[in-house]
Amino acid sequence: MRPFIKLHEDDNVVVALVNLQPGDKLTIDEHSIVVKEEIKKGHKLAIKKIEENQDVVKYGFAIGHATQFIEVGTHVHTQNVKTNLNDCLSYEYQPKSKRADKLLMDREIRVYHRKNWDIGIRNELWIIPTVGCVNKTAEIIKDRFLKEVDNLTIDGVFSYAHPFGCSQMGDDHETTRKILQNIAKHPNAGGVLVLGLGCENNQVSTFKETMGEYDEERVRFLVAQDVEDEIEAGVKILHELYEVMKQDYRATSLLRNLRVGLKCGGSDGFSGITANPLLGYFSDYLVKSGGTTVLTEVPEMFGAETILMNRAKDEATFDKIVHLINDFKGYY
Repeated sequence: MRPFIKLHEDDNVVVALVNLQPGDKLTIDEHSIVVKEEIKKGHKLAIKKIEENQDVVKYGFAIGHATQFIEVGTHVHTQNVKTNLNDCLSYEYQPKSKRADKLLMDREIRVYHRKNWDIGIRNELWIIPTVGCVNKTAEIIKDRFLKEVDNLTIDGVFSYAHPFGCSQMGDDHETTRKILQNIAKHPNAGGVLVLGLGCENNQVSTFKETMGEYDEERVRFLVAQDVEDEIEAGVKILHELYEVMKQDYRATSLLRNLRVGLKCGGSDGFSGITANPLLGYFSDYLVKSGGTTVLTEVPEMFGAETILMNRAKDEATFDKIVHLINDFKGYY
């Protein structure tokens, strides 16, 4: 295996694919480079002299600047690199010229159709606590249900624990409720038990009233303090939901109807080489097929925001991205 990878012709660093030791000799762009210190797998090695304040270039883009002179063959990391990120910036609309891509031929996919015409790629049974106080109760209900079911015929049973739903006020409280309501209506859930305690801020009665339209056959509610045995009642509801879900089957839809959310995972030195480009190509493919991908976790865009801005379909979209980035920086 090659001991390094150079990601772009303009880069002044390479990424070690194995642990490099002092004295190792590498041939990069027909030049011989001697490694001068230990470089761990996934870390960066300077292949050109990088002067103080000069950009460190990886993927063909500046990922920061040198805080001191960096010698060829040495380790490029937090001890000698600082981010180029700054406070709120002014950006100029400079769309990159690109050919107009035609939509790809629509492709059939097999999905679960929901009552509101949303499509799910999984058919799962979920328990959603309205408050962190019933997280353990939800877990017990789930485990007891699974012990009582042989040969589960759906894609899984999950409880979504969280520490919120009580002693919250204003926007915090409203945001918690809205997020949990949206989870309850997610098309990957073929059945949902919304589990409350009874004395929390995030009351089940208000949760239900403000939820909007939902499939009453598939979304059920339980308040622990309203029943004698909340475990028994919860397990009974899961069995009832399961009986409905067992009738579900995959049917044909088109790729243009698919919406996929993307979120940062546990990044490491290879994420930008493997998973991120793959998801990028997948996103382009899905969008060209008429589908949708959604980028989340705004801080993960910092440093690469101009790449997104340059791909904006028009100036109005560009302005929205600028506002998104600067508004988040202002928040912090």
